[in-house]
Amino acid sequence: MKTGVVALVGGLLGGLGVLCFLVSFGTDYWLLASDNCGGLGQLETTLHTVSAKEQANSTEGVEVTDPSLPSLTLHHEGFFWRCLFQSDSSLHVVWAVLFMNQPRSKACVHGYLFPLPVAVGHVPHPIYDATAVFRGFWTMLIILAIAASMTGGFLLVCAVPFVSHKLYKAGGAFFITAACLFLVLVGLFVLWKELVDVRRYILQERGEGCPDAHLEAHYGWSFMVAVAGIPLVILSGLLFFCIGKHLQKHT
Repeated sequence: MKTGVVALVGGLLGGLGVLCFLVSFGTDYWLLASDNCGGLGQLETTLHTVSAKEQANSTEGVEVTDPSLPSLTLHHEGFFWRCLFQSDSSLHVVWAVLFMNQPRSKACVHGYLFPLPVAVGHVPHPIYDATAVFRGFWTMLIILAIAASMTGGFLLVCAVPFVSHKLYKAGGAFFITAACLFLVLVGLFVLWKELVDVRRYILQERGEGCPDAHLEAHYGWSFMVAVAGIPLVILSGLLFFCIGKHLQKHT
């Protein structure tokens, strides 16, 4: 009876934690930034060339705003996409990227190698950062973390009807591994944001035309969700591993 209660608690914690991991992986809000540099027309040419006809039928273009209104260029990115769009200055970037505030069109480019700097265009390039050679590790680690969490969940689902201590221990170990990988990812992201020249990375070519531009960078919703999921998955993994040890002693 006690084992069943602990397994139920572990399942709830693990399910919620894995859901946090999937949300952070699938959403593109690890980094949020705003600047008053402008230059979205140049960005569209650099990042994503879209014809006038495609802009009329797609959400991957650049939204035209009233030039008489003060506006900011907002930036958000994650594993899949890196996007920029214009918004009025009265709305903070953290609230401007909420789903109900999303613009009709954006300038987007694939961001599979985020978060370490990726030069847009030919390499070598003046904005290319030598630390970009490590960006592949971030991609590999986040994929491994998601795979480990999904594998652990599958093993634990299989462990319940068979009451297998091996499956409980293996599932718990996979959960702990996934949480540790996400902990490394979060630490890597924090080091990158705090130590690397984020201003240069966000503005890129636009920064050459406005060296005095004001820029703000923030940790995004995806980052916060990932951080929230780490202790949940670690605790769940420890509970299931302990259940496996308990069942092994009593069989």
